[in-house]
Amino acid sequence: MDDITGKIALVTGASRGIGRAIAIALAREGADVAINYHSREEEANSVALAIRELGRRSIAVRADVSDGRQVERLVGTVEAELGSIGILVNNAGIARPQPLQEITEQDWDELIAVNLTSCFLVTQAALPAMRARRWGRIINLSSVAAQLGGVVGPHYAASKAGMLGLTHSYAALLAKEGITANAIAPALIETEMVSSNLRARTDLIPVGRLGNVEEIAAIAVLLAKNGYLTGQTISPNGGWYMT
Repeated sequence: MDDITGKIALVTGASRGIGRAIAIALAREGADVAINYHSREEEANSVALAIRELGRRSIAVRADVSDGRQVERLVGTVEAELGSIGILVNNAGIARPQPLQEITEQDWDELIAVNLTSCFLVTQAALPAMRARRWGRIINLSSVAAQLGGVVGPHYAASKAGMLGLTHSYAALLAKEGITANAIAPALIETEMVSSNLRARTDLIPVGRLGNVEEIAAIAVLLAKNGYLTGQTISPNGGWYMT
């Protein structure tokens, strides 16, 4: 397993939930971590403070990662203040549970932009430094919705399924350059996003409970440290979908 001490990580959407847990878990393993957030400045700053209290460097950077210009500023800021990004966790995303007949073209466009286009934009911006160093870890937070349809809607499921295609392509194209790309596809984790969805019920999960963010963070750490695992989707879903 690779030692990630001193590596620079960027976690998008890291002010709360799964992103927050991954950021702190990577810091505990020795990484310096940039916290990206969209609107929750106070929460993002608290994550950065928690990481600094662990003895690692951290900054919080506001950016809409579905906007290419803001992504360029985000990556440039991280590189200037912390260094070249070696570990990228594409976690930023939104869910909009809606009845099928109420999903509009605007809803579709927004979920694809925030969940999928952002993954492409941030990865493309971070890749030059990874390729120059011939070392990198790309970790994409997909969902069981990509595999089963989920409990949000087809717009969300399509955005998360697209992340798997991106993961496979980057893994295949970059394997000889020391860069891995993998996806995590969780189901019903105890977060604000899940608790606000009335269709998210524990009786859907064979193990009979929701997952917790630390269980997902542990997988992200594994993927950050493992140079032989690439092109894979890890599915922590309590047995809902079996690969």
